[in-house]
Amino acid sequence: MTVLISAGILLAFALVAFCVIKWWNLEVVGVTPVPLFTFIAILFTSGLDVGLIMFPLAWDFPLYADTAAEPAYGFTNPLALEFGFWGFLIWGFYFLTTFYFCVIEPRVKFFEIPVVKWINNIVIIGTCAFTGALFLIYLPYYATFMGDGETVIPAFYVITFLVILFAAFSSTDIKYVRILSLSSTGLFALLILGMWAYSGMGLGEFAGTAGNIGGYFANIHKFVLPLTDYHEFYLFWWFAWSIMIGQFTSRFVGGLKTWQVLGALLVFPSIPLAVWFSVLYYYHLNEIATTTMINVSMVVVGIVFVINSFDSLIRLYTDNLNLTSQRFGKLPYVLGNAVVLFALTVAFQSQWLQIQWIGGVVIGLYVACLIYIFAVKRDAVMAIEASPPENDLDFSKIESVH
Repeated sequence: MTVLISAGILLAFALVAFCVIKWWNLEVVGVTPVPLFTFIAILFTSGLDVGLIMFPLAWDFPLYADTAAEPAYGFTNPLALEFGFWGFLIWGFYFLTTFYFCVIEPRVKFFEIPVVKWINNIVIIGTCAFTGALFLIYLPYYATFMGDGETVIPAFYVITFLVILFAAFSSTDIKYVRILSLSSTGLFALLILGMWAYSGMGLGEFAGTAGNIGGYFANIHKFVLPLTDYHEFYLFWWFAWSIMIGQFTSRFVGGLKTWQVLGALLVFPSIPLAVWFSVLYYYHLNEIATTTMINVSMVVVGIVFVINSFDSLIRLYTDNLNLTSQRFGKLPYVLGNAVVLFALTVAFQSQWLQIQWIGGVVIGLYVACLIYIFAVKRDAVMAIEASPPENDLDFSKIESVH
């Protein structure tokens, strides 16, 4: 699997470089363009999930700090490692797929080939379920007011099902997706401010803690290929998300140049990530215990993140497969999606399914798409000079979403 993920990463970054160089100043326009802030909010909240909230304190920082057990992490500090696993360079995957679905796929239509469409949507459904499984597995560590802090009790299964049910309902109207994206961004900001205030960390202490992120940029080349099995798991996870996030968010790009899209995706999501991880790292370094209120707040934001991830992806695969609420009715649509996704969530939680398998399938789709373009659509792709004409940039439409 290490060879597979390494080859996939190198291929992805080579394609990023090719797209940026060839189409540097091309204006990228989606079918439903929105303002930059709304686009970044949709991308950030759709492209990240509950792991962002629940992994660092409960698992990641202690793991990265134990260099005796994992000497591969010894070249830098835990904050730089956490940022490297979640931020900056890794968002190049999302740039590649966003650009592809906005500019190239309308001419190629590779993902409209029936077998490809089905494989892609199976990937989307499986990754949705993996997100739910992460939420279910890590919920006991934060919802200690409901259990022993380790065991997944029946109440957590109920909560997870209700979260999926709400997300299925939210996916019935695209306006809910936008509202949730902006709301979850705001809630995440409030969580950061609240935990910052509770920690008693001043600006100087924050700056000193955040300065550890420099260890990532000084060693950025070391984050390209897998450092450990755990890093490999993260990279497969990012690959599993990449196609469906690009497919969903590409519709919202509002006329940025190619290089601006790349810069926006690398920089803007990395800023809140850097702030969030720095605050959590201060808790880790100073062994600050989280209160019940903080735990409840993290669970609430985690729930909103899960809903936000689920509703956008449910919307995506049901549109792709014509399994819409308009076709089947709202109640069958909501219940059908909730039951199927909850069953798959339990399968992931029991380790019957693994995200590495899905990431491997996505790498296969990358390669198949590239071969198809070379064999059938090479001239059409190389002749691209603008976004598809049907994606006409209507600035009145952009303003109307405020």
